[in-house]
Formats: sequence, C-alpha cells, structure tokens
Amino acid sequence: MSKTLRTTAQARQWMDEQGLSQAELARRFGVTSSLVDAILRGGKPCKRGASHNIAVFLGLKHGQAVAARQPYRGRTTQAASAGAGA
Repeated sequence: MSKTLRTTAQARQWMDEQGLSQAELARRFGVTSSLVDAILRGGKPCKRGASHNIAVFLGLKHGQAVAARQPYRGRTTQAASAGAGA
C-alpha cells in the first residue's frame, strides 16, 4: 500500500514538530529559502532536482529522494568525458 501524501499544511506542521525551519531545510538541500517557501506554498511543480527531493522528503510527493546536491551534467560535459577516454 502506498504512503499517504501530506498536504502543504501538514508538511509545515511536521517541520514544526521536528524543529526544522525553512532556512535549515534550505541549508540541508543546498537551495535558497525562497525555493523551500515556493514548494510549501504549492507554487512549484517539483518535477526534478532539488525541489523534487525536498517534496519527497516532506512527504508531498511519492518517489525516492536522491543526493541533496548533484552537479549538473549537460550533454557537452558527458560527450567530452566519453571522448577523453577514447
């Protein structure tokens, strides 16, 4: 059975119960406090990256959170890496 998702109000309440502020959550995930605020207001789709990880952590979305910080790897970086070994 899948876990029931929290509403944004429930996520805020859970953060309060954990003693976790928006600023602390932002520091843990390496993002701005305004991004965390946008997520908690429901104004961010949270489809990928840090916003997705935060939404999963807060129980707003199903899924699996990955590392808090992941370097951006564009196609040119990947292509250069592949060509360097050849």
